[in-house]
Parts: sequence; structure tokens; C-alpha cells
Amino acid sequence: MNFPSFFAEAPRFKVRDPLAAFLGASEDGALEYGYEDAVRLAGHSCPAVAGAYLMVVNGLSYLYDEALPERGGIEVFMRAECDEGTTGVVASIVTLLTGAAAAGGFQGIGPARRFARRGLLHFGADVDGVMALRRRDSGTGVVVDIDTGAVPHAAEMAAVMPGAVSGEADAVGLNSFAALWQDRVRRMLIEHADDPKLIHLYNWVPDDASTALA
Repeated sequence: MNFPSFFAEAPRFKVRDPLAAFLGASEDGALEYGYEDAVRLAGHSCPAVAGAYLMVVNGLSYLYDEALPERGGIEVFMRAECDEGTTGVVASIVTLLTGAAAAGGFQGIGPARRFARRGLLHFGADVDGVMALRRRDSGTGVVVDIDTGAVPHAAEMAAVMPGAVSGEADAVGLNSFAALWQDRVRRMLIEHADDPKLIHLYNWVPDDASTALA
């Protein structure tokens, strides 16, 4: 695939998925994700997709430290509603990496609904960030927020974006726009992947996870 070369340099992330192990999809349930997986899912690469990827990677690293995060073992609370802004796009990346899904997710196996992911992704939550992640085994939680203004577009973007967005740019202008667009994504993923000015992490200890939905 003709992805920009920096995609391969972005942080990669490993998880353990008990459902993948149970069904023999992966030895020991180990799965590895890269930024290109998020791009394939979203169909494009932008600050929202890169930001979502980094928020989940940093949030799960915070919750699990050196241990492999358990895909399907995370409950996610999104502050915005699903149809608000880029929330739906961000949520799709959240589901990719954590397994947490809304009403359309996997309902589980057998009477006990083992490995269920349905109902683990919530919208309109009362959290002070873009999202909050909670481990289902320990109840440990983290609020994750992002400030994309910490990694702005290059100054040259101001001259090429209007023409590109309006459809009036020529091939040269479109190429310049695309290169500058991906340069911002590159800087987010490579130069600021764990920058606290970009990704903010806050310990989250709700009395009950349901309070986030109040």
C-alpha cells in the first residue's frame, strides 16, 4: 500500500483479546495494531484519527503500565454524543483498539454472554475530557483529553487550504495541501506521541461507573 512512510514509524500497540484466543484467531489472543489499521478503518488520515489513536494508546498504557491491555476488558465513556462533530470517527478507533462497542457490538457467546462487547461504549457521559477508560477487572479509570492546538498546521497551510477546500485548487495546490495535512499528522504521531501538551491523562475514580452517565 502507498501509505506515507511515517505511518510505519508511529507507535504500535499490542493487546490481548480473550475472544481471539478462544476462537483461535490469534495465538494466546495477542493482537498488534498500528496507525495504518486506524486509517484503513476510517478511510482517511487526519488529526482526529491520529488523536483518537494516540488517546487510546496513551490511556491504555496508563491503565496497564507494562502489562498487555485486555481488549474487551475496557469500558469507554465518550463525553459527546455519537453524532456530534468527529465523535463517531473517534469512537470507531476506540472500538478498534479496545473492543468496546455500543448497541451494535458483539453480544457474547452462550447463556453467560462470554466475551460480550456490546454496551461497553457509552456516549453523552459526564467526564472532563474527550473520553474516560475504565478497566472492568479492577475498576481503575483514566480520563483522556487532547489539545490538537499543541501541534498546529504549518504556516503555509493558510495559503493552500481555502483553494483545496473550495475545490478551486489545481493539482499543485492539492498536492501541497495533502503534504501539509499529513505533515501535521506526522508531527502528532512521531514528535508528540506521548507529549502531555497534546494528550492529557487524569486519574479517574468514579464512585460507580454509572455516575459517568448521569
